[in-house]
Amino acid sequence: MADTIVVPEAPVADADAGRALREVGRSMPRLESTAKVDGSVEYIHNLRLPGMLYGRIHRSSIAHGRIVRIDASAALACDGVHAVITADDVATIVPNPYYGPAFHDQPILALGKVRHVGEPVAVVLATDPHVAEEAADLVSVEYEPFDAVFDEVAAAAPGAPIIHDELKPAGMFTDLEHVAGRRGTNVALDARLRTGDIEKGFAQADQVFEHTFRTGKVIHATFEPMVSVAEPAGPGGLTIHTASQSPSFVRSEIARLLGWPENRVRVRTAFLGGGFGAKLYIKLEAMAAVCALLVRKPVRIALTMDEQFYTITKHGATVLIRTGVTNDGRITARQVETYWNGGAYADIGPRVTQKSGFTAAGPYDIEHVALDNYAVYTNDPPAGALRGFGISQLVWAYERQADIIARALGIDPLEFRRRNALRNGRKHATGTVVYGMEVEAVLDRLAEKMEWHRPFDRGSGTIRRGRGIAIGVKACVSPTTSTAAVHVYGDGSCAVHTSTVDMGQASDTTLAQIAAEVLGLPTPDVRIVHPDTDVTPYDMATLGSRSTFHMGNAVRRAAEDVRAQLLRIAAGALGVDMGDLECRDGAVLSRAGAKLTFREVMLARFAMQAGTIVGVGSYTPSYTKPDPRTGYSPNITPFWMLGGAGAEVEVDCETGRVTVTKLVNVADVGRAINPASVERQLCPACSICRAS
Repeated sequence: MADTIVVPEAPVADADAGRALREVGRSMPRLESTAKVDGSVEYIHNLRLPGMLYGRIHRSSIAHGRIVRIDASAALACDGVHAVITADDVATIVPNPYYGPAFHDQPILALGKVRHVGEPVAVVLATDPHVAEEAADLVSVEYEPFDAVFDEVAAAAPGAPIIHDELKPAGMFTDLEHVAGRRGTNVALDARLRTGDIEKGFAQADQVFEHTFRTGKVIHATFEPMVSVAEPAGPGGLTIHTASQSPSFVRSEIARLLGWPENRVRVRTAFLGGGFGAKLYIKLEAMAAVCALLVRKPVRIALTMDEQFYTITKHGATVLIRTGVTNDGRITARQVETYWNGGAYADIGPRVTQKSGFTAAGPYDIEHVALDNYAVYTNDPPAGALRGFGISQLVWAYERQADIIARALGIDPLEFRRRNALRNGRKHATGTVVYGMEVEAVLDRLAEKMEWHRPFDRGSGTIRRGRGIAIGVKACVSPTTSTAAVHVYGDGSCAVHTSTVDMGQASDTTLAQIAAEVLGLPTPDVRIVHPDTDVTPYDMATLGSRSTFHMGNAVRRAAEDVRAQLLRIAAGALGVDMGDLECRDGAVLSRAGAKLTFREVMLARFAMQAGTIVGVGSYTPSYTKPDPRTGYSPNITPFWMLGGAGAEVEVDCETGRVTVTKLVNVADVGRAINPASVERQLCPACSICRAS
């Protein structure tokens, strides 16, 4: 059995309109459901362009070493091969071919040396993908091997092989402006948080527990592998069709690499067949762009599932956690040291390290806290964002230790968590006051659905049973900006222009609901225009649980802008005050009963079915940079996310077979825009769920 529980807030009303919400808070099917079922929905993976060449990558066979010689003659001799691109070719149009959101440390193709097995060294372009694949295997590369390091703790230690001799901060994002790295080491970032007096806290404890927890790397495994198609657009332009979660960033970074203004680079995407953080920032786009510009033809580069393991992973981590407690189960101090295995290139790892690292005290009220986080280069493939943005590594550590402590003290694990719960109005370890985070409500619902206080059969013989609970907290990524535009056309129809990418999380439907609520339209009547940097406004990226909040607020403001314009026109046409009007059911209505459909409002404005009313909205929440010495900030995040889970597990000690017999997920989501969509995201896609 599986259970998904949403802890809701009390029902609210739309204060602006003075009425109950109609579209927001209502469960409805996704707008694209039919198109996905009948196969008509667009995915970049299915795109084919006239004259397109297929690129296949020749990858490094060693983890660390100098490139001595590249011989592409055998590959070039293959019938159908158009070109073999190496770093020397890249340099002819991109003299400084390094990219990255935190550091400009990753070359488009390996330049001088390789830093992990599978690093791209050359790209074969051919008229047929199978020819390109065969030819890529024929490229011969001679290396001078260097010592390599794969363990994050060993890589951070003095004397480890140095992976990058120089680090160049990207400087694009406000929260990463301070990133500099530690010269002469593999530490790309060290972030610290200090609150209270850690030694005093341990002195107040009756017992101190110290443990080390490790997690391995994980691959994102999206159904749609990474793919980018680049095509020259006239003599001075470039269009990139890409399965990306961050089209606005791709445009900015490609323009920077080429030394072009952004208006010469167009980036468009469609629905994604999964993303989970794998398709953020630059992955294949720079490689495809350079190849297309070199050969002046469209170039498609798509990865196999195997190749994705070389491209981006979730951070492996080593977490050393030391917690002081009193005999009655109160946590007095917590010290955590976390080493994040960032792989050969930083990607967004420094942000993961900092944003997740400051949550290592957990959703608990602890007066004395010391947290140290290190983003470390190794000779593994790069690590970046993955669902949870580093939170799962820390939750595994602090919740596993919570169980160990509770058992040692003879306290029920649920009660131990409840005694230390961080409550609204109290300061988080960062110094930010917590609000809208119902730790006790989540624990109560877990206890209820798990029937925690009933007798539990732990099995006998070879069959043994256990159960457990865990809770975790995550901060929304900040600071970031989202911008949206809402259009009402001459016939009264509506479209929302947004660069938020729908990768299965139903953001198209959610944003349409928000616009529909403001304008008084049925949600299915609102069209979402997918990201196209020539058409849709800027959005930082679809990541970090930010889109519903950030882009949702931007869409709301844009729709309010449009609504104000519609009401102003209607007020003039009807000869009434704007305050007497409201938008409902695709029309403007007055208190006296007069009515103008949106089409009629447009006719009143333009005297024919013509023209467009455009509303624009932008949203950037406030943010206070943490103190570089203490990590302290009174405003570290616009909101906190809290979730909990409970499970019952059965193990056959003879065969080793493990069966999850019950799983409960509980989340404090505030007001769900589309409750059914939220529940589907929380419900695990497993046989337990299907069986229920």
